[in-house]
Parts: sequence; structure tokens; C-alpha cells
Amino acid sequence: MRLTKFGHSAVRIEHDGTTIVLDPGVWSQRESVDGVDAVLVTHEHLDHYAPELLRATDAPIFTIDAVAAQIRDGAPDLVERVTVVAPEQTWSVGGIEVRAVGELHAVIHPELPRFHNSGYLLTAGESTVFHPGDALTGPGVPVDVLLAPVCAPWMRVSEGVDFAREVGAARNVAIHDRVFSPEGLGVVDTQFGRFLEAAGQEYARLADGTDL
Repeated sequence: MRLTKFGHSAVRIEHDGTTIVLDPGVWSQRESVDGVDAVLVTHEHLDHYAPELLRATDAPIFTIDAVAAQIRDGAPDLVERVTVVAPEQTWSVGGIEVRAVGELHAVIHPELPRFHNSGYLLTAGESTVFHPGDALTGPGVPVDVLLAPVCAPWMRVSEGVDFAREVGAARNVAIHDRVFSPEGLGVVDTQFGRFLEAAGQEYARLADGTDL
């Protein structure tokens, strides 16, 4: 399995001739969608969903109903490629198995409405990768690689660390990392590294375009 980070929360997973990209958004690179066999979108926020990137590929799009509604309203040319998925639904893209996990975005503020969100658990051969989107809802099963949100308006760093420790993945790759300044990310990396390494877990924040 090959895992490549492409800006903020966009990650490509390649296995046995199949390529999936998750959450190519407005802070992600155009090449994130090159040659992909499927796109998975966790929720409707533009840092995870960018119609212009979806138009740059002819791959099928798997996402939740709220995103499908956004596509119908704002990008109707993409509708015929959309498959709506529900919590706990499973399907296959080539040799990669996918399961939808969870229903709701993390609370941004108690006075704001909750958005819907689906994480995705991918099984590629003997390896599992979990992308939670904008939620701290785990898959409830052991995971080899967690794509761990590290900075967000809806999360304290301590919450992100505790989520990663709860999931318990041996390897943790930072996502959702365009919100803080480079200086702030330095603090985040120190904290995640300190606590996860103490728990026997690896932590890394990949530069855009680099592989795990």
C-alpha cells in the first residue's frame, strides 16, 4: 500500500493497481485526483470538497447525502457520478474495501447546527487506514494507520491526541493541518509526538506530495 498526502485532508491510497483519494478540497493539490479510480468525500465543507477538483477526474464519487445535495445545487454536471453512502455501508473499489463510519461532524459551537460527516475505513490487502473527516468518531476496530486531525476550530490539541490514543493505530499521519501557522504546527507536532510515542505509536506529518 502507498499513502500520499496532498494538502490539508487530501490523501491518496494506492494498492494493487487501485487508487482512491479522500477529501480533495480547496487547500489540496490538483494532482491529488490524477488517475484515481474513486473519490471519497467526508462532508460538505470546502476544505474537503472542491467541485473543480472533482471535475478534474472522471472517477466515481462516494459521499453522504448532504454532499450529494451540494453537488445537485452547485455542480449538477457531477451528479451522475455520485453514489450516496450510509453509516456502516461497505463496498469495494478494485481491491480496496471501504466502510462508512459515523454520521456527524464534530461540534463547532453549541449554537451552530451539526453537519453530517462520514469517516472511511479502507482495507488494502493486510493494511487498514482510517480517515475520520471532521469528527472524532473511531471505527471500533483495530487500525494500522490513522489519518489524524491535528488542528481545527472544532478541536483542542488534547482532544486530537486522546482520539489518536483511543484508536490506537501503530502509525498516525497528520491531516487537517492548514488551519495553524507553521509556528503553531510546530507546537502541535511536539505534543502529538510526545504523547503518541509514549504510548508506543508513531506520529508523522508528511509534506505535501510525499509518501508514507
